[in-house]
Amino acid sequence: MTEMQNPKIVVAGRSAACPPAACGLRPLNFRVWTLDSRAGRSTRAFTLIEMLLAVAICAIVLVAINGVFITAVRLRDKTSDMVDESLPANRALEMMNRDLKGTVGPGGVLAGDFKCGAQTMGATMGLSGEAGNAGLDFFTSTGTINDKAPWGDIQEVLYELKAPTVRNQAGMDLVRCVDHNVLGTNTVQTPEIQWLLGGVQTLQIDCFDGTQWQTTWDTSAGNTNLPVAVRIRIQPVAKPGEAAANLQPIETIVLLTTQTRTNLTTVATGGMP
Repeated sequence: MTEMQNPKIVVAGRSAACPPAACGLRPLNFRVWTLDSRAGRSTRAFTLIEMLLAVAICAIVLVAINGVFITAVRLRDKTSDMVDESLPANRALEMMNRDLKGTVGPGGVLAGDFKCGAQTMGATMGLSGEAGNAGLDFFTSTGTINDKAPWGDIQEVLYELKAPTVRNQAGMDLVRCVDHNVLGTNTVQTPEIQWLLGGVQTLQIDCFDGTQWQTTWDTSAGNTNLPVAVRIRIQPVAKPGEAAANLQPIETIVLLTTQTRTNLTTVATGGMP
């Protein structure tokens, strides 16, 4: 530490030492702090080793956070893809469920036959199943009534498989064919075809008669009433690299609450007792 005491006073261009007592001034003490002073030694910085250790810790934490973030993003993308794939199937099952719950029994002016796995399905619409007899043809009361449409809520609906509209697509398309004009005078009506689901391998529809499941049902040829329940199984096409044996079908069972009743009149012969 270096000290400066008793500075000289400049008088008339000369410098002279002025005793503190004679000038009436107290001596001033100036202290100049250098790098080797105590104040300088009390201020410390980070060493290189400490800086490297801090950077290493930050890098480890960032790597761990990055791994968790990437896993969360992949899980989100996978969940989003699964939801997007299940939406068409859920929509198709919901529409089939709604139509079947509104099934109209055979007989009457605004009603027709209930056909499942029959050869004559879609005959009134000029359609023939491209996937064999897999399909369902019936009349339902789920039509939309509005002032601009010249028909009511009774409509004929046919569910069947058709060739895919997208080129190089595996499987077939599940479509819903609707004939709104059930009172049309023409023999064959042009239906409205609605796409429901793509990539379908097989479509299986069974009808329950109260005792067992049957693969066919036709109220125009043998069956006199509606089935008690309808079971629908949709087998999707396996994706590339996915085992077809591990792919579970989409299945739903719909109870039919509508049944047709016939009033029978017995005619007795003979005279009054």
